[in-house]
Amino acid sequence: MKLRIGNGVDFHKLQDGLPFTLGGIQLEHSKGPVGHSDADVLLHAICDALLGAANLGDIGKHFPDTDMAYKGIDSKVLLQRSHNLIKEKGYVVINMDATVCLEKPKIAPYLDKMKAAISGVTGIDINDISIKATTSEGMGFVGREEGVMAYATVLLSKF
Repeated sequence: MKLRIGNGVDFHKLQDGLPFTLGGIQLEHSKGPVGHSDADVLLHAICDALLGAANLGDIGKHFPDTDMAYKGIDSKVLLQRSHNLIKEKGYVVINMDATVCLEKPKIAPYLDKMKAAISGVTGIDINDISIKATTSEGMGFVGREEGVMAYATVLLSKF
């Protein structure tokens, strides 16, 4: 059995009046992330972790923001395609662990729905998906609610 670990991180600026997509679901908030796609930082970090673990590059290599085909795309599509790429190389996900950094909104009430969305797209057992949240205690761009960021780590296995 061969194991591989991958890490991913993503950042997006927040802007008033935009929809807030996180973990494949919509959150109620006065601000939303700015991006070429739906700007779902959590799913983008997971995509990068998956691709990195399988030595397939990063999300920008496979889904460049210069390609209009990805303009406004639902990041669940990017997650599905990233997951398919690692499966094509013979890998399966053992588990994933992610942390979202933001001041507002509080995401604890949404965590189960996010895990269900990720599981529904990838087929990964919901018990193998961990999502946590933290604030930056008012410091930096996250603390000033200017942006949101997410980190993800995945463990892959190849039998």
